Amino acid sequence: METADLIRKVRKIEIKTRGLSSQIFSGEYHSAFKGQGMAFREVREYQPGDDIRNIDWNVTARYNHPYIKIFEEEREMTVMLLVDMSASGEFGTGSTFKKDIMTEISAVLSFSAIQNNDKIGVIFFSDVIEKFIPPKKGKSHILRIIRELLELKPKHTKTDLTQALKYFTNVIKKRSITFLISDFMDQGYEDALKLAARKHDLVAIDLVDDRERAMPSMGLTLFHDPETGTNKWIDTSSAATRHTYAAYWHSHDQQLASMLNRSGIDWVKINTAHSYVQPLMNLFKRRERKL
Repeated sequence: METADLIRKVRKIEIKTRGLSSQIFSGEYHSAFKGQGMAFREVREYQPGDDIRNIDWNVTARYNHPYIKIFEEEREMTVMLLVDMSASGEFGTGSTFKKDIMTEISAVLSFSAIQNNDKIGVIFFSDVIEKFIPPKKGKSHILRIIRELLELKPKHTKTDLTQALKYFTNVIKKRSITFLISDFMDQGYEDALKLAARKHDLVAIDLVDDRERAMPSMGLTLFHDPETGTNKWIDTSSAATRHTYAAYWHSHDQQLASMLNRSGIDWVKINTAHSYVQPLMNLFKRRERKL
C-alpha cells in the first residue's frame, strides 16, 4: 500500500472510530470495564462516621490523634487485543470483509481505552504470532495500531488459537481486559482459553458472514479454502449437501457458545452484513449489569 493511501485510510478509520468512541462507547466502556481493586491515595485525620477499619495505627500513634487511610478505585487498566490475522478474515459477501470489521472494532476499543486512561496493546496472530505491540498510552500509539491493522501482511494463513492464547498468558503477567477478535475457525483450544480466562478478563468477539452459514444453490461450484489453499468442486444444487453444510456450521456455533459460557467468558457475535455498534453496546450493557 502506498504511503499516501495508507495515511488516508488511517485518517478515515480514525475519524469514524474515534467519533464512535467519544459519542457512544466512552461511558459504557468505563462502566463495563472497571479497575482492579482499590489503591491507597492518602492519609487524613479521622472524622466521625469514617470506617474505623481504615485507621492507620502507625500515623495515629505518631501524632497521638486518629488518622485513616483513604483509598480510591484503581482505574488504570491494561487492555489487550488478540486479533486473528488468518486468511479467513479476507472473506466477505456483502460490502465488508471480516478483516475490515476487525480493524474498526479494534480501533473503537483502542480509542475507548485511551479515553479511559488505559494502556492498550495488540497481539496479531495466525498459526504463529505475527506481531506483538506492547501496551502503551497515547494517540500516536493508537494510530500505529491502526496502521498495522491495515498494512500487516501475515506470514501464515492458518489459525492457531491455542498458540495465541498461550503466548498471551506468558507475555502479559498483569491482569488485563482482553478482547479476542476472531472467526474461531479452529479446534482444540478450550484448555488454553480457560487458562487465559482465569488469569485475565477475557471477552470474545466472534466475526461471522451469512454465506459461511448457508450455501446458495449455484450448481457445480469451485470452492477455495484461503487458510489451507485447497480447492474443491461442490454440487451446490444438492439439497442434502446444502443441509449438511448448514448443519455443520450450526453445530460449530453451538459448540463455540457452549465453550465460551463454560469458561465464564463474555462474548458477542458480529455479522459482516450488519453494524457492529449495537451488538457492542449490548455487550457493554450486559457486563455493566453483572458488576
